[in-house]
Amino acid sequence: MNPYKPYPVYKDSGVEWLGKVPEDWEIKLLGQIGKFQKGNGATKADEAPAGVPCIRYGDLYTTHNFFIHHSRSFVACERLPEYTIIQYGDVLFAASGETHEEIGKSAVNLIQSEACCGGDIIIFRATLEVDPAFIGYAADCRLSVAQKSLMGRGFTVIHIYADQLKKLYIVFPPLSEQIQISAFLNQETARINALVSKKSRFIELLREKRQALITQAVTRGLDPTVKMKDSGVEWLGKVPEHWVVKPFKFCTLINAGQVDPKDEQQSSKILVAPDHIEPSTGRLIEQIRAADQGAISGKYTVNKGQIIYSKIRPALNKLCISEGEWLCSADMYAISPTNGILDEWLFYFMLSRFFVEFVVVTSSRVAMPKTNREEIGVVPVLVPAKNEQAQIIKYLKDELDRVDSISSKTQHSINLLKERRAALITAAVTGQIDVRCRPE
Repeated sequence: MNPYKPYPVYKDSGVEWLGKVPEDWEIKLLGQIGKFQKGNGATKADEAPAGVPCIRYGDLYTTHNFFIHHSRSFVACERLPEYTIIQYGDVLFAASGETHEEIGKSAVNLIQSEACCGGDIIIFRATLEVDPAFIGYAADCRLSVAQKSLMGRGFTVIHIYADQLKKLYIVFPPLSEQIQISAFLNQETARINALVSKKSRFIELLREKRQALITQAVTRGLDPTVKMKDSGVEWLGKVPEHWVVKPFKFCTLINAGQVDPKDEQQSSKILVAPDHIEPSTGRLIEQIRAADQGAISGKYTVNKGQIIYSKIRPALNKLCISEGEWLCSADMYAISPTNGILDEWLFYFMLSRFFVEFVVVTSSRVAMPKTNREEIGVVPVLVPAKNEQAQIIKYLKDELDRVDSISSKTQHSINLLKERRAALITAAVTGQIDVRCRPE
């Protein structure tokens, strides 16, 4: 952890896998530092626009990292007796989760006002004098995450219990050093977080640029001097004069008829579902066979080169091109272009902002946004000559490769920053570095 220095003197911790710790630090089990209780709470139906701040177990996974400074939801005062009141400095652990690696994710409550928590949360309240921020860092540093992952019980849903969390090892410095360490980490993680935020915003701008490049190319072409004509679509405006405008249903075929994914001929095929596709990029995140997914309900067959398009939540714009003889979920369409349209032209056209917005506007469902064959069938498709389609496809591949390369390098930089942040927190709360002596 250069440029930070170690403590002057270390001692054996007495815990084989923990190694040495600073001489005047202690090793304590969390159960020796405080007491536990189980959170109680009713359903999310109790959520109110205002009232008493309420932390639910899902928030520990999605909203809070180490600290709880505010709540995402509130509970009306008359419903408060159904919930468990939490105090400033309480550490909240998620009692259930989806993976052993994340089970018991925790954060310390730093809300100054009255607050409560829902069910499926384990509450830890210190009985020794501790710095709340230090305990927040220590309870969810890498060392603690690794311990909690071994405590998880279950398969489909993973659970952790107070009796297990009592045995969580905490490297425990004197209170004055706890305060110094948490102040140091607050400062350093804030600096790292600011860099991560800045780089993440840059990636968002690259994504916007990516879609803008696609939209410009597939609706205006590459020649800025080309003669234009009215497209006949009010909010699309003018398009190149020699391009043809056709409804989606007249230039595509959508596979019909479902197959049983348990059938021996189908179970070994890759099965694509909406969750397997990255939004707005056309990239497939993972390839998993139908058998490995435990698929049981009817699926559509997909031919190599067909476009697989998610008909649910069309604003996410999830589609990809099949690389083989695959299957797709019933929530997706397997689409082939016709009438002189190249596969990749249709693919890029469906990634354009114009296509996405048109489908979203024509989708009729509100509770679960979803398009159907009739709605997608009326979307106008712009069709240049094949040779021009090919030119635009090549241009987009080259330009998007450049954008994606920059995005990939930026994401790698973000991952390194997050890695450094996690390592710094663990090193500081376990005494691997002496933050009392700041580097020059």
